[in-house]
Amino acid sequence: MVMDLKTKARLISVGRIELPEILRPSGPVSTAGPGAGEKNVFFRSGEGRVRLSVAESSPLKLAELKGTEVAIFENGHEVARGFLEKPLLHCPRQAYITVSERCIYYCKFCAVPKLSGDVKSKERVMKMVAEAQDTGELEAISLTSGVERSPEEEVERVADIVRSLRRFDVPIGVSVTPALRSSKILKTAGADEIKYNVECLDPDLFGKVCPGVSMEKIEMALLDAVGHFGENRVFSNVIVGLGESDRALREGIDGLAEIGVLPVLRAVYPHPLRRDEIKMIRPSPERLVDLARFTRKVLDEHGLRGDVAETGCYRCTGCDLIPHRDL
Repeated sequence: MVMDLKTKARLISVGRIELPEILRPSGPVSTAGPGAGEKNVFFRSGEGRVRLSVAESSPLKLAELKGTEVAIFENGHEVARGFLEKPLLHCPRQAYITVSERCIYYCKFCAVPKLSGDVKSKERVMKMVAEAQDTGELEAISLTSGVERSPEEEVERVADIVRSLRRFDVPIGVSVTPALRSSKILKTAGADEIKYNVECLDPDLFGKVCPGVSMEKIEMALLDAVGHFGENRVFSNVIVGLGESDRALREGIDGLAEIGVLPVLRAVYPHPLRRDEIKMIRPSPERLVDLARFTRKVLDEHGLRGDVAETGCYRCTGCDLIPHRDL
């Protein structure tokens, strides 16, 4: 039973899966974004891929079949069959690395500020990528970063790493908080793709969920990024499930596409460290499919393609329904 669009949407909506002890991942936990600090698995079925958090209790259960084949069951009924993919670094086929696992901003949905993780040196990042290359599986590098002290300092730190990473001769994507001239700095350093996350497209909610952050500055940075990187090379995470209206989402998605930016629609992740701070509800499968189809339609109208992305989320497809890949 191959995972189809509606099944993937259902799996994303639930978000968590229970695994038998023998299949539980033993590697490091995720250090990126709202799901930081938790273990995950990647399930591949046909041409589709989905990433699920490992949980002690979930309506989704993973079961071993013959050989390497596994199946996902929901309430005793098989919903999809495939196999588990081993992540290279954070996700399959990519060295996806969080440089600064800290952040001075306090976005209500994100656990990173509360975890206060490491800040990786350039030498450590280079070593991680070199080890990934030795596996023969490295196809892209994606760097993401919080903000240890200031966006300006973070951009310079990441740009310095990008210059050194160019020797690996694979596409490099970067996701950072924008700063003055950050797109020019990162493009000149050798980045191929860029992501500045607007996170919440509902103006009435933005200030509540991202205190101290300017939506206008992010939007201006995205427009500037398209000028430096070109269409189909600029991305922005949009969280779904913070209480935003579909009207605000649709208007915002269309606005991003109009300037050449590809929205990444991300189902909200109610992290245990953030669960009581803001209302967070995982979107239904129907809402995820409806918004994904709308995004595909808007991208088509503006001549954008999701399947040309070389790095990051549009390449991985594990957490989202990606236009021109999943639908």
